[in-house]
Amino acid sequence: MQKKLLKRLFGIAGFLSCIILGVNAQKTTLTLDAGKPGAGVSPMLYGLMTEEINHSYDGGLYAELIRNRIFKDSKTTPEGWSLVKDNAADGADIKLMAANEDNIPYDERRHAINGALSTCLRLTVEKASGRVGIANEGYWGIPVKPATTYKASFYMKGTERSEPFRWPWEPKPNTPKLPDIPNNTPGPITVSIESNDGKTVYASGTINLEKSIYWKKYELTLTTAANIQPTKDARFVISTDRTGLYYFNLVSLFPPTYNNRDNGNRQDLMQMLVDMKPKFLRFPGGNFLEGPLITDAFPWKTTLGMLENRPGHNGSWGYRASDGMGLLEFLEWCEDMGAEPVLALYAGYSLQGDHVDAGPLLKPYIDDALDEIEYVTGDASTYWGAKRVADGHPAPFKLTYVEIGNEDWFDRSNSYDGRFKQFREAIEAKYPKLTCISTIPATQYPSMSVKGKEAAVVDEHYYRNSWDMWENASQYDKYDRNGPKIFVGEWATREGLPTTNLNAALGDAAWMTGMERNADIIIMSCYAPLFVNVSKDSATGRRAWQWDSDLIGYDALNSYGSPSYYVQQLFNHYLGNKIVPATFENVPLQNRPLTKKDSADGIKIKTVPTLFYSATRNDATGVIYLKIVNTSAKKQTIQINLTGADKVQPEATMVVVKGNNPDDTNTITDRENILPVTSTIKGIKTSFTRVFDPYSVNILELKTSK
Repeated sequence: MQKKLLKRLFGIAGFLSCIILGVNAQKTTLTLDAGKPGAGVSPMLYGLMTEEINHSYDGGLYAELIRNRIFKDSKTTPEGWSLVKDNAADGADIKLMAANEDNIPYDERRHAINGALSTCLRLTVEKASGRVGIANEGYWGIPVKPATTYKASFYMKGTERSEPFRWPWEPKPNTPKLPDIPNNTPGPITVSIESNDGKTVYASGTINLEKSIYWKKYELTLTTAANIQPTKDARFVISTDRTGLYYFNLVSLFPPTYNNRDNGNRQDLMQMLVDMKPKFLRFPGGNFLEGPLITDAFPWKTTLGMLENRPGHNGSWGYRASDGMGLLEFLEWCEDMGAEPVLALYAGYSLQGDHVDAGPLLKPYIDDALDEIEYVTGDASTYWGAKRVADGHPAPFKLTYVEIGNEDWFDRSNSYDGRFKQFREAIEAKYPKLTCISTIPATQYPSMSVKGKEAAVVDEHYYRNSWDMWENASQYDKYDRNGPKIFVGEWATREGLPTTNLNAALGDAAWMTGMERNADIIIMSCYAPLFVNVSKDSATGRRAWQWDSDLIGYDALNSYGSPSYYVQQLFNHYLGNKIVPATFENVPLQNRPLTKKDSADGIKIKTVPTLFYSATRNDATGVIYLKIVNTSAKKQTIQINLTGADKVQPEATMVVVKGNNPDDTNTITDRENILPVTSTIKGIKTSFTRVFDPYSVNILELKTSK
């Protein structure tokens, strides 16, 4: 009975939806008061949030192409690596050294380069009957492009078997012996980028391996021909045709990077970010800041300097982080975008519930945070500022905001109040100009928020579907203007996978109009997650991502923006410095669909608007940026009135993101299905009528004077 009633209610809801959309006897009117000064818009309203998820860095923005370059991704198997052998060479294998002491011969426990590079890969070649070597598959492929120069480097040595030092009274260990193999390792070693089947060599070079028991770093460049076709079906190979024991560590391959930075970022992804013109970058997370355990928190000090000194650490999303994207790389990433860092500081809480109580036990973590701030902002006279100078960046970085922790509402010990207070007092004492952001907003978690002295800025996070976004697009209209400023540090409409679809973009745009109308209290906002590697091992195999509905998608070779990406880009580009007061009348409504969770008794059908707006003005130019979002399946007509403007130019620029279906999207194989379209429209006056297409995000650039 209840199922039948619910089914009838679904039908009634759909019928009423048609009625509500269809009946529009009164004209929908939007009146903008261009002559009334509105509140200022935060100059940092739109930025980026980043963390290591979905292979955002390793296998993403960080340009390193070699997967598992220091052989620590697994303690038992060399993930990402395989044995290459031609002519069925006998007695050839590869094995991790020092990753598992119980499985390593006694005379093979001496191959660490340093504390960071403590695991290496051994290639054993007993008989030389053809090429033998090691191959790396990259992050779901090695991208090969025409006329491109790659920088390859690796540590290598070839040695005979020998006994390590042992005291005379120590018994000889009863462990497996290596076979006696002729040591013919010195000589040419071939380095190549080739097809996965080895039949096509795209680029190759050689190094001359010296006869030595000591590690040596070898470097060379590999250049592809101008006439090759781009492909990601390639591998990186180091090979020999001689017998012996060969050892490898820190194997690296870099393509050209953005701004030609050493240890830099992927060019296409960086360009997409630069095109967004973000005002800030929140890093390093996110969950990546905290780690599953306290010992897994982002170890910023071991991410500095040479790659040889970076051991990496356990990530938060099921895979190990190389930490090639270290603290300085984050800061230079900001620099390349013209953005300011928003630095998240580890505050003594990790994802599995571990926390450090306020008091003496928390002090080392506060000291570590103060050191980190000094590295970012200190001059050469400070200890950590001098470290940054030595790392190659003499100038300090601008820093306005630091965030104390991440999503500490998950800490059920209620320790955040004390931890935040202790962090804030220490930071403000040494850096009084810095603003500390609280991760627990009273609007969302009143019982857990900071007590006593109120935080100046709080971080709110929202992950919703499009209906929730439309229903809550006006939530900031009701916020206390005397309360803390709001940083919407993570938010997204979660529809579509692995990147968002058009309906998600409509949810995003509606939500962003609400933030713009309230940009007097919303000082910063950033979408999350930013990146997703969309690769899979096979149609049904392991995928590269852990989180659906992301902003920018890519594989090893190509990248694309989701519909949400273009909405983000356009909202930031077309933004004034003052809010334009407005009234929106007779807005058509639509019924929110019922779900199985809704009760069949006394049910109340919710309605949400079908149209959303925001308007800002550039005081210097008089340009008004009007944004209209039509979430419905039908065209909508709006009469737009401009009051307080002495003159309005008759032509305006209009930019539209739209599609035929809410599920329309972009993919790695159809990257330009939905793109912004720019046009010039005429007939603009102080009062004009405009028809807005179904499922569309519209931006009008109106030129006025007063």
